[in-house]
Amino acid sequence: MTAQTSPIAPEVSPSFRERSGVCLLVALAVLVALLFLASLYWGSVRIPARAVTAVLLGEGVEDHPSWSFIVWQSRLPQAVTALLSGASLAGAGLLLQTAFRNALAGPSILGIDSGANLGVALVMLVAGGVVTTGDVTLGGFALVIVAALLGAMAVMLLLLFLNSLLRNDVMLLIAGIMVGYIASSLISLLNYSATEEGVHSLVMWGMGSFAGVSVARLPYFVAISLLGLTMAVLLIKPLNALLLGDHYARNLGVRITRTRTILLCTTGLLTAGSVAFCGPISFVGLAVPHIARMLLGSANHRTLLPATLLCGAALTLVCNLICTVPGESSVLPVNVVTPILGAPVVLYVILRRHELRT
Repeated sequence: MTAQTSPIAPEVSPSFRERSGVCLLVALAVLVALLFLASLYWGSVRIPARAVTAVLLGEGVEDHPSWSFIVWQSRLPQAVTALLSGASLAGAGLLLQTAFRNALAGPSILGIDSGANLGVALVMLVAGGVVTTGDVTLGGFALVIVAALLGAMAVMLLLLFLNSLLRNDVMLLIAGIMVGYIASSLISLLNYSATEEGVHSLVMWGMGSFAGVSVARLPYFVAISLLGLTMAVLLIKPLNALLLGDHYARNLGVRITRTRTILLCTTGLLTAGSVAFCGPISFVGLAVPHIARMLLGSANHRTLLPATLLCGAALTLVCNLICTVPGESSVLPVNVVTPILGAPVVLYVILRRHELRT
């Protein structure tokens, strides 16, 4: 299979392709900026564009003081959350697809998001949404975030232990799938014996939302996301080497076991942060890397990784706009929209790979 037909195979891009890649990155950055601004101007509450502009410029709207609160306390955190969540999940998906050389690998494949779901299920269905330790009582959305992070990190630590034993990408991939199945089974068992209210709360959280991160919690989410994204950018050179195979990567001085460990930690951090604050968001990590590859026509991570991050941010910002229905008090769950946008991409990849093999 040639580099042009394989979705994850390496290739040496000519100079004109490099220039077109830079132009594409600029265009994607502009698109993300426009979608971000649209998220500030568009919402379930109708606010005139002039009023939003005045609020963003620091001018108050005397007739409608609530508009300032909506823009700064609701729309801005929601837009930032959507942007970073999309970039994080898309980056995690690209890392996994490159590491396992599998076009259908995604953040959920290793069971990290299943671990986060299990952590949330334990506190919602068993602890009743409140945990008390000594003089400290934790509840509400803060408890959900802590539980999701702990659950995701527990699975990540288990995978790191298995990685030290298996030292094989395929076996580790299978182990991650099995861990996800075990977590899903435990969640089903908890649902079976839980109250109707607890099951409803867990189901609503599992639908995903960008609206749950307040201004007070936003700095924590930004810090976790930026740390994970920075780690992903630092992996660009090893990722390009891994595309050519483990033997070639070793000849280039890449430490395979160490790189795989750092990659798992980065993927776990990106996935855990997004799932903890937004709930499990489906199809973004699986579909977006393929969109970036189709746009670039290259597997060079120097341009592919930034393009993937920007495409992920753009997709989730679009989903955020679609989920917000003007004139309605409620916001649609994110997982109602992402499968509609992501599933066709995955089906296209599967059909294309089938055509290339026949």
